[in-house]
Amino acid sequence: MATDTPMQLGMIGLGRMGANLVRRLTRDGHHCVVYDVNESAVRELESEGAVAAHSLGDLVTKLERPRAVWLMLPAAVVQSTLDQLTELLDPDDAVIDGGNSYYRDDITRAAQLTPHRLHYLDCGTSGGVWGLERGYCLMIGGEQEPVTRLDPIFRTIAPGAGSAEPTPSRHGDGTAPEGYLHCGPSGAGHFVKMVHNGVEYGMMAAVAEGLSIIEHADVGLRKRSADAETTPLREPEAYQYEIDVGEVAEVWRRGSVVGSWLVDLTADALARSPKLDEFTGRVSDSGEGRWTVRAAVDEGVPAAVITTALTDRFASRGLGEFADRVLSAMRSEFGGHAEKRSGR
Repeated sequence: MATDTPMQLGMIGLGRMGANLVRRLTRDGHHCVVYDVNESAVRELESEGAVAAHSLGDLVTKLERPRAVWLMLPAAVVQSTLDQLTELLDPDDAVIDGGNSYYRDDITRAAQLTPHRLHYLDCGTSGGVWGLERGYCLMIGGEQEPVTRLDPIFRTIAPGAGSAEPTPSRHGDGTAPEGYLHCGPSGAGHFVKMVHNGVEYGMMAAVAEGLSIIEHADVGLRKRSADAETTPLREPEAYQYEIDVGEVAEVWRRGSVVGSWLVDLTADALARSPKLDEFTGRVSDSGEGRWTVRAAVDEGVPAAVITTALTDRFASRGLGEFADRVLSAMRSEFGGHAEKRSGR
């Protein structure tokens, strides 16, 4: 059912999420003007009903006042884009940063726009490549008035109340059951999204580590070296299980306490590739985990799981190799221990 309050929105940045946000909005009856440095991305959405813009200035002229411009850009180019927009927009226009910017930058940017009488909203957006159909969880920061004004936009992008079972003990109103929430003033939206992504790091690591333990439950069946550099397996009879990890992920999806969308996605990945041979295990981090850990330190809040998950990502990229070499060198120096070159 189409929205009963169609609005106009300018979208700058038509990557996977930006393009799908436009598609979700246009399908619900909103009108989108789109711009990206990649002309083919603009043309593709134009063929699907969006209005094409060929520059920031062109996008601004094609929007009615008060304008709403959504940035779906890498954090590194948000500031330069915002600087250009500031000179093009008019008082009472609103800019929404829907990417993964650092929340402290939002505080600075909102202050930067205040003398121009422009509104700045930070909108943490979670949903990934599945958001087009499932909807996006939105965590919003900024002034109340523009948030209220743009409610039809947020409502369309969000999953809606039917996306999850009602919380039994919840009473009262609010938009959280719809999948979007005004979290507070400037920076609050990205702060909540930052911590969300830190939690994601920990959850992903726990699932991965658990399945890895199951994958290696047959260690007692393997021949192991018998030398001074290899810890003996004292009870090999306790580790003689050849368990299908993909089937475990599948069964965990059904009725399990740890059942989740992350487990769903993992089960599907293992069904396609049981040994995940196409992956090297190099895990990137885009900043939110680091910022979450920094916030935890500043607040004096223990966050051992998130911190460990973050440092594990560093290790996956070989960033601990020099430290490992130092450890190996020290063992060689004080004990004459020979470094083992291979083996599980």
